[in-house]
Amino acid sequence: MDLEPRRLSVLAAIARRGTLAGAAAALHVTPSAVSQALAQLEHTVGRPPVDRSGRRAVLTAAGRMLEARVEAIERELAEAERELAAMSGRAAGRVRVAAFSTVIRHLLIPAMARLAVDHPDVVCSITELEGASALRELRLGGLDLTITERDASLGLESRRRVSVVPLGEDPYRVVVPVDWPPVHGYGDLADRPWIAGPPSSTTGQVLERLGRERGFTPRRVHACVDYPAVFALVAAGQGATIAPDLALRGVDRTQVRVTDLPGAGARRLDALVTAGRAELPAVEALLAALRAVSP
Repeated sequence: MDLEPRRLSVLAAIARRGTLAGAAAALHVTPSAVSQALAQLEHTVGRPPVDRSGRRAVLTAAGRMLEARVEAIERELAEAERELAAMSGRAAGRVRVAAFSTVIRHLLIPAMARLAVDHPDVVCSITELEGASALRELRLGGLDLTITERDASLGLESRRRVSVVPLGEDPYRVVVPVDWPPVHGYGDLADRPWIAGPPSSTTGQVLERLGRERGFTPRRVHACVDYPAVFALVAAGQGATIAPDLALRGVDRTQVRVTDLPGAGARRLDALVTAGRAELPAVEALLAALRAVSP
């Protein structure tokens, strides 16, 4: 009996996603390839591993037995990858990463440049995705790693079945229109309009924290999370904002004024890695490159 590991990985993806199309998307293959792998697995086993009679694909008893072995097989393959990397001094493989725009531009792209020199056989596949959607993809196996942000005052976050790898802290700055009077303290901004993300966003939470700590109620006039759009609004005199250093890289400082007000704090940048994959050589290589270029 030839139980090919790739076919078992397809079975595990179907178990996580509940549909063949979902499994195909997670594995970055076509639904046809998933169907073929499933048919080959059924021929090998001699009975259907998946019941497709309903709206969702459900593993049969034979499928559940095989799927239970996948995690052990993946651990053995990961150990083989580590041993080969130790012998050659170079990691190899594809790492599927989700992140948001400032991290993609200012951390992932420089990290990929380092990888191209130190570990040219490591390939990154980047998806612009964040929040609950990225975490769901991580837990379903569609990603190996996602990068998150949160107010550093909240400390290190904790996640079940996910390894949290700190990358660094990115200081916040208060940014105002260039034609506003000089800003010497938060009192100068108490009655001014603000531009920030919604209360659920990181910048929205930071602005609320600043208001509590400095004794003012921010008057939000625009809710926006896309930093280029935020800075365009600031440049147009529409309000002040709070933004991390990474987002300010490349911004024309003749169009906005970046202040040095104390107490703004910083955002934490963390990598969330699927449990058991943080030790894979390709993932370790990417994490090392990210830490090297992080704030």
